Amino acid sequence: MTDIARLQRQLYALTEVAKTLTAPLELPDLLDAVIRRIIGVLEPAQVGAIMLWDQLAGLFRAAATFGYDSQSLAELGLRAGEAITGKVFEEGVGRLLGTPEQVAAAMADLLPPNRAALARALGSDVMPCCTLAAPIQVGARRYGVLVLETIRGPSVLTESDLPFVHTISDLIALAIDRDRLAARADAIREERQAERMRSEVLATLSHELRLPLTAIQGYSSALLLDEVEWSTAKRQDFLRLIEQESENMQTMLREILDSALIDVEQWIIERQPVQLQQLARDVATETQHRSKTHQIIVDFPQFPDVDGDPRWLKQVFRNIVDNAVKYSPNGGLVIIRGELRAANAVVLVADQGIGMSPEDLIPLFERYYRVRSAANLHIPGTGLGLPIARAIIHAHGGRIWAESKLGEGTTVFFSLPTMSKTWEPIDASERAPAHTDCR
Repeated sequence: MTDIARLQRQLYALTEVAKTLTAPLELPDLLDAVIRRIIGVLEPAQVGAIMLWDQLAGLFRAAATFGYDSQSLAELGLRAGEAITGKVFEEGVGRLLGTPEQVAAAMADLLPPNRAALARALGSDVMPCCTLAAPIQVGARRYGVLVLETIRGPSVLTESDLPFVHTISDLIALAIDRDRLAARADAIREERQAERMRSEVLATLSHELRLPLTAIQGYSSALLLDEVEWSTAKRQDFLRLIEQESENMQTMLREILDSALIDVEQWIIERQPVQLQQLARDVATETQHRSKTHQIIVDFPQFPDVDGDPRWLKQVFRNIVDNAVKYSPNGGLVIIRGELRAANAVVLVADQGIGMSPEDLIPLFERYYRVRSAANLHIPGTGLGLPIARAIIHAHGGRIWAESKLGEGTTVFFSLPTMSKTWEPIDASERAPAHTDCR
């Protein structure tokens, strides 16, 4: 082949590879397309691989291949300095092994498992008749090695191909560098976003906790005033308000601690037979004691026990019923009803409160989400009650969802398998039809 013909071939190949590298593909797909393009336009190269250094494993792995048996080559794990790949990576300079003897000499230090994997990948114990390898690097950042091989003639790779392959490997390095820089930039953005969210959450929680503390301090200071003689009724009112604000604060702190336990997976579920109807009655009694403007009604049939942790399941009832009371500030009915459907127990908690719009239903079970009150009421809370309930129900193999209409109240549902059915986690893809189902 004349020098002009070779230059024309290389220019064409370079153009095709450059086009491929600008394709809008994920990096693995991009590298796969590039190696195929190289083999397709560089005639003497019959097989090839892009070997990338895995820093964590301390090995070179094939990121993209062509012509080899890809499954066998995936078993190849080259150490630093091993074979032509390791040597070119360490030296940072491309090399041509122009004869089978040179190839064999460069591969002499292959570990037996790697030699066997390479033989399976080539479909033969015979080494290629020539190999050309170029480092994939940008400045001081080394990512791996581009390896091209001729299995048999008549055309073979030559020294004149080395600068051209270096150029291609540099283009591959730029693509990898761009991808990793973008990944780092995304990670930095995500971390900054997470930090902003943490700051906002801390500010919100601080505000929510400060409100009951301020109220408790105010009423306590008023009771301690020597110059004011409070009537017995007024003193009782102040004491009730102090008790109410203390309970609000206790609830917030409990939700924060429960959420932290769930986050670090340190919560323990101790399963035993549980009567949901008894938990419902206990929570109804607690809530009725705290709220005189609501009427809590429990409507439960007798149905089989569920297999669960009574402490955590009681927390589910408590969180949902507390929400029902908070978001119906004018009082009214709060109904806790149980239904038996097939082998599942379904519980609903319905209120006559302010309700919510469809857009509020979607993120309802996300942490720290607070429904915006149409009446501009300040409703105390952390935004953790329903997310905690969701985590508990999911851990018990159930699901949770809600229905609501603005101004007409909200109904929260959850289902649990009864003990008449072998417990199995419900697949995350299952959703309750016609409901906002939080999985």
